[in-house]
Amino acid sequence: MEIGRKIKFLRLQNQLTQEELADRCELTKGFISLLERDMTSPSIATLGYILEALGTDFAEFFSEATNEKIVFGGDDYSVKEDPELKNSICWLIPNAQKNEMEPILLTLEPGGSTYPDNPHEGEEFGYVLEGSILIVLGSSKHVAKKGESFYLKPDEPHRIINNGKRPAKIIWISSPPSF
Repeated sequence: MEIGRKIKFLRLQNQLTQEELADRCELTKGFISLLERDMTSPSIATLGYILEALGTDFAEFFSEATNEKIVFGGDDYSVKEDPELKNSICWLIPNAQKNEMEPILLTLEPGGSTYPDNPHEGEEFGYVLEGSILIVLGSSKHVAKKGESFYLKPDEPHRIINNGKRPAKIIWISSPPSF
C-alpha cells in the first residue's frame, strides 16, 4: 500500500494544504511532502495524528476497497413462480434484501395478482413495461398502463392485479426491501 499517496488523496479531499495538515499534526511541511511522495514513513503515533486530522482512523484507512459488483445479468437473477396467483417474481439484484431498496421484475399472467400485502413502512415504486394493471390500495383502485409508473406509501393493504388479456410486466422497487 502506498501510504503517502493515500494521505495526499485524503488531504486534497479535505481541501488542506501540506502546511495546514502539518500545522494540525505539529509536523513540518517538509515531512508531509516527503511522506506523500513515499520517501519517508511515519511512526504509528504520527500516522494516528495525521489520520485524525484527516477525519479517519486506522481501520478505515487500511481497509481494502471491495470489488462490489455493479452490473447484473441473467445468471444473477433468482425467480419465484406462483402458479396459484399466476405470477412470477424475478429478483434483479442478488441478496437485495440487505440493501436499502429491492428491485424486482414482476410478471402477472392474465387474471394474475400479487399476494395481498399488509401495511408496512417504506415506499414502493413501479413502472409498467407491458400490459395494464390494477393497483388496489385499501379501498381505492388505480389503473396503470404500459409506460406509466406508480408510487405509493404502503400504509394500507395493497396488491396488484392483471385484469387484462395479456401478460403484464412491472419493474417494482421497494424501500426498504419487502419481497
